[in-house]
Amino acid sequence: MGISDHWLLGGPAYVQYRTRLDLLGLSASDPQVKSARAEMLRMPEVQNLVFSLQDWPGKVLSSHKSSNQSFHTLNFLADLGLTIEDPGMPPVIDKILATASPEGPFRLTMNIGASHGGHGIDTGAWALCDAPNLIYALIKMGLRYDPKVEKAASYLIHLVEDFGWPCGVSQELGSFHGPGKKTDPCPYATLVMLKVMGLDPIWRNDPAASAGVRALLKLWQERRNQHPYIFYMGTDFCKLKAPLIWYDIVHVLDVLSFFPAAIHDPRYQEMLQLVREKEQPEGCFIPESVYIPYREWDFGQKKQPSYWLTFLIQRIFHRSSLSISD
Repeated sequence: MGISDHWLLGGPAYVQYRTRLDLLGLSASDPQVKSARAEMLRMPEVQNLVFSLQDWPGKVLSSHKSSNQSFHTLNFLADLGLTIEDPGMPPVIDKILATASPEGPFRLTMNIGASHGGHGIDTGAWALCDAPNLIYALIKMGLRYDPKVEKAASYLIHLVEDFGWPCGVSQELGSFHGPGKKTDPCPYATLVMLKVMGLDPIWRNDPAASAGVRALLKLWQERRNQHPYIFYMGTDFCKLKAPLIWYDIVHVLDVLSFFPAAIHDPRYQEMLQLVREKEQPEGCFIPESVYIPYREWDFGQKKQPSYWLTFLIQRIFHRSSLSISD
C-alpha cells in the first residue's frame, strides 16, 4: 500500500470505498468495502444528489457544460458506485429507460431556438454531448446488457467518423449544429463516447474506439491551432478539477487510461507529466478549479488537497503503470 493509499483511506466514505476497490483491488464482498459503501450511502451529500434526480429529467437543458444538469449528477453517482438497486435509483432509471428514442439513445428535455436551427419549443431529444453520458451511467449502474441500453450504445458507436465523433443530434432538433465544421470532431462528444467504450473490453478494441483515441491525441498535439467547436486545451483545460464532467485534462486522461494504445503514446505521457508535476507531498493534489454546485464536497475548494481529486489522479497513474508494464 502506497503513501497516497494510506492517506486516501482517511478521507470521506466514498473515497475509502473507491480506493479499496480500484486501487487496492479488494472485492466488493470485503467487509471494509461493504462498510465504506454503506457509510457512503448514508452521507447527506449523496442522498441530496439522489433526491435531486427524482423529478427526472428536471429542468429544460440549457447548457451541457452546467455541472448541475441531471445527467452530470447521474454520472457522478455512477462514478461513486451507486447502482440500480440503491434507494431512490429505481424510479430514476425507469424514467430514463422510458425516454428511449426510436433510434435508441435516451432523450432529455431541450429547447433550441429557431436562430440555432431548432424549433423554439420544449422537446424530448438527444445530442452526442448528452446521450453517451446517460448510457455510461446506466452501464455503470448495472444495465450493460439491457436491450434498450445496448441499442442506444450501438447506434451512437456507429456514428463515428475517421476523425472521431461529429456533432450529432436527434431528428427532433431539426438542423441544429454546434459551432464547428461538419468534418471536425466534437471533442466532448468524442470524449464521452470513448468513456462509454472504455467500459467494455470488446468495445475497447473496436475500430471506433481507435478513431476516438487518435482524435483526442491529435487534438492535444494540435492544441495551439485547432479548437473545433470552441473546445480549447489551454490553461483552463489543464487545471485540476473534479468531478469528471466537462472537457479537462483529468477527464481526458481518465478516459484514455482505459486504452493501452493511448497510454503508450508520447502525447498521453506529456499530459500525464503535466499533472504529475502538480503532485503534493504524500501524492496529494489540490483542485485548481471548482464547480460551484459541489462547493460542499472535499473537491469544491482550492486551498487544501482533495481526497477525491487525488483518488482520480492516482487511479489514472495506477492504470497507466499497469498498461506500461504489460
